[in-house]
Amino acid sequence: MTMIKYPGGTIPAAKKTRTKAKLTIAAGNRGMDFENEINDTNAYYLERDIAVISKRPTPINIVKVDYTHGPKITQAYFEAQSTTDYNGIYKGRYLDFEAKSTHSKTSFPLSNIAPQQVRHLRNVIRHGGIAFFLIQIVAEEKVYLLDAEYICDFYENKPRKSIPFSVIKEKGHLVPFAYRPRHDYLAVVDEVFLKNEQ
Repeated sequence: MTMIKYPGGTIPAAKKTRTKAKLTIAAGNRGMDFENEINDTNAYYLERDIAVISKRPTPINIVKVDYTHGPKITQAYFEAQSTTDYNGIYKGRYLDFEAKSTHSKTSFPLSNIAPQQVRHLRNVIRHGGIAFFLIQIVAEEKVYLLDAEYICDFYENKPRKSIPFSVIKEKGHLVPFAYRPRHDYLAVVDEVFLKNEQ
């Protein structure tokens, strides 16, 4: 087998593009594993008739579609700002929560939370719903449930630009991790929000 030598020692363009694409995908999918695990947990809850909790779709307005090789969206925009990731019903109570993943080794940045999410969660709380955040600390492979009211207060008062992990561990509740359900956050909801209702 003969080795092909490229002129000037340059790497073929296709090889460069392939490497770049891998890096882009890796950076863009940072929270996808966590989201997939929550989706799997929700599927488990539904299969066992424990709760009905769904991922909220982001409303998209399609502008252009290319039909040359089957329908492919080529241009679209978000119709409205998204609120939270998940909502549903558990034990007759409305649940609404946001799932966030952080690769920081010290704190959870408030820049990961959008103002409309805080407004939405405040409304849910005011109307008697259960609202919380699931925060995954990737470096520690742990997930904590925090009452949305605490995070909204922290966000609005902004004593700092991020919530230290020590505060998340003090104010939050560790979510059990297992094979199925992957993150049994409803066990924590029972303990934190529904303890006096059982």
